[in-house]
Amino acid sequence: MAGLMIGSVLLGGGMFLAGCSAGSSNSGASSSGAAAKTAGRGAAAAPAMGSAPSAAARSNPGAQDTGTTARLAPASSIIYTAQLTVRAGNVGSAAAQAAQIAEGAGGYVSNETATVDPDHPSEATASVQLKIPVASYPGALGQLSHRLGTQLALQQQAQDVTQQVADVNSQVGSDLAAIAQLRALLSHAGSVGDLLSVQNQINQEESSLESLQAQQRALSHETTYATVTLSILGPKAKPAPHRQKAPPTLAGGLGAGWRALRIAVSWTLAVLGAIAPFAIVLAVGGFLAYRGRRWLNRRRPAAGPASPES
Repeated sequence: MAGLMIGSVLLGGGMFLAGCSAGSSNSGASSSGAAAKTAGRGAAAAPAMGSAPSAAARSNPGAQDTGTTARLAPASSIIYTAQLTVRAGNVGSAAAQAAQIAEGAGGYVSNETATVDPDHPSEATASVQLKIPVASYPGALGQLSHRLGTQLALQQQAQDVTQQVADVNSQVGSDLAAIAQLRALLSHAGSVGDLLSVQNQINQEESSLESLQAQQRALSHETTYATVTLSILGPKAKPAPHRQKAPPTLAGGLGAGWRALRIAVSWTLAVLGAIAPFAIVLAVGGFLAYRGRRWLNRRRPAAGPASPES
């Protein structure tokens, strides 16, 4: 009987503990589910918030990047030059066609020279300097290279003068502001001396401004028009030899020093030879004067005054 009661008590305690643990598990699962739902809503909200700029960027692609690029990379000022050598069957026709290509691109011929031998017309040559707008420069250079004849050589250079252009423009603006201030002072100057002083300063500033504006116009023209120097050779004309300058060497330095020494010695000897006749004459004259003076000094004591006896 006692064993049955103990068994009943143990069975009831076990069922009670099982119920408590099940309730705890259910409540933990509910809490975990709620937390997962909250985290899921937060994770869903985060992409939604991050996707708003992306949608704006897709609706207006590159809008932000374009503004940043425009601020950080302003337009550069570059001077383009090229030297082109072609061989043509008719030098005169090729030069005329080159002028047409330049004019068709909006440019012009700035200089042209031709050398023609009537006895050897196939050895004629011509040099044409073309000014071509920068926007049309690549296309016009391609036409000049392929339409005139056989291309023999092509060299291109690009010089960045952005900083120089900015400096000149800044100096022009500063001079204009200084002249405006000086003219305002001129209207309030009292004495004649003040008027003359201010006017002299204005004249100096205007002279400086004219020089800067001339540089400004030259830079603007050089950066607006590319310069192409075109050399046209006849069928049998020989191209001008192009010698590349060799780097300096020890032997070259010794040779230059030896030549300088020989030149210095030659000039020194030439100067000595030029003054030698004058030196000889002066030396002989000085010697004769010295001997004559000594002879006179020896004669003076012998012909001294006699003692007075009378």
